[in-house]
Amino acid sequence: MLAIRLTAEPERLDTLVLPVRSGAAEAAAAEPVPTGVTPPEGIADEVAALVPVARFNGRAGEMHTQLRPGGTPRKLLLLGIGAADEAAWRASGAALARAAKDETHITLALPAGAPPEAVRGLVEGLLLGSYRFRLAADADGPTLTDVDLAVTEPEAYEQAVTVARTTARMTRLARDLTNMPSSVKNPQWFAEQVAEAVTDLPGLTLRVREPAQLTAEGFGGILAVGGGSASGPRLVELDWHPSDARTHVVLVGKGITFDTGGISIKPVPAMKLMRKDMAGAAAVVAATLGAAALRLPVRVTTLAPLAENMVSGAAFRPGDIVRHYGGLTSETTNSDAEGRLVLADALAYAVQELKPDLLVDLATLTGANAVALGTRTGALYSDNDQLAEDLLTAIRSAGESAWRMPLPSDYVEHLGSDLADLHSAPTQGGGSVLAALYLREFTGELRDRWLHIDMSAPSWCERDDAELTRGATGWGVRGLLRWLAALD
Repeated sequence: MLAIRLTAEPERLDTLVLPVRSGAAEAAAAEPVPTGVTPPEGIADEVAALVPVARFNGRAGEMHTQLRPGGTPRKLLLLGIGAADEAAWRASGAALARAAKDETHITLALPAGAPPEAVRGLVEGLLLGSYRFRLAADADGPTLTDVDLAVTEPEAYEQAVTVARTTARMTRLARDLTNMPSSVKNPQWFAEQVAEAVTDLPGLTLRVREPAQLTAEGFGGILAVGGGSASGPRLVELDWHPSDARTHVVLVGKGITFDTGGISIKPVPAMKLMRKDMAGAAAVVAATLGAAALRLPVRVTTLAPLAENMVSGAAFRPGDIVRHYGGLTSETTNSDAEGRLVLADALAYAVQELKPDLLVDLATLTGANAVALGTRTGALYSDNDQLAEDLLTAIRSAGESAWRMPLPSDYVEHLGSDLADLHSAPTQGGGSVLAALYLREFTGELRDRWLHIDMSAPSWCERDDAELTRGATGWGVRGLLRWLAALD
């Protein structure tokens, strides 16, 4: 990860980055931004002359490179910052990380009086835009290792940089976990990664339930889904409990480390990216680690039910009845609707044993999410207007996207079963909505304090775009950390 340093007296000016903002009116020319630290003599005039000649409009992420052989600096980078809000700075930071990837060190002169949130966005963009996951023998990454942010009062931005660095580090962790091929990543491996991460963060407690414990305690959904694999299921329970916490939040994340669809097997095109089917678990684990790293004054307990949905003689069958934690039963006519079965166990356990104030789950649950909302937006469900609005606000301010969807009461009848308490995979349409309604049945007395996000589509990106890089996005980590930080 890039080393980012605040400084009032930059020592290296071999590559200097100067911000340029869009004109005040739509057709107005771009404008070089006065910086808090004075650039070398003549540079300001040079930039002012260069902007119109280069037809540079200053939109967020636009870059222009000017070579200056024998001069100081030897290379000048003009960085468009658009409207100069946090989102624009985040996009600009990502563009800069890519444009300067072959440098070893750059110095960016920040605008005079830049707000801390702009610097937070910039640092997140730099750290997320420079992310790269590769296991090939030629896995050498970009050479850029150091970025100096030149500003007159470094201490005014230290907290913003700390928060941005932690947020990006945890988002990158979620990306790493999700990108890892399932030849390596099974439930045991995931639990081991969490255990390793916890060692660096005091104040966290971790419990990992293995198959024998899951059986003894009645986690029938997790056991059913994981029963067809040689790699047994797990339930990770991670707790951050500061002494000054007044609110207890439980986060639940779907953790299917690979999903063949089970006996209801997927076609190959739908199966090839199913290493990402644990992105919800990665997000909630990373958010909890982030809460501990930032010492947020809120108790956060994360539950990550982990299983590998495989085909074998031990796999659960369409038509089986699963008994969940707490006693409710599900008729399972589609083994490719497995995520809701493991989530049901975790939700029921949270309600009955942990009794939190708020309950939130994230899951790569349905393809219907992408059909309804496209590839960048999660589907958010809740009966609690305030909880929904608070989390939507946090998600959007963090640079992610979600849209609130309905929980229509007249659809509940589709969950009926002749054999069990519930039918886990009704076929009447509205797949994402019906999955949310099914999960709601396991929230008990927390029904009005529960929120579900179907984030299958935005968990993956097919191309680099602003702070997103091709592959796993780490969606949800940034939004959850914003929300947790704002809780009383």
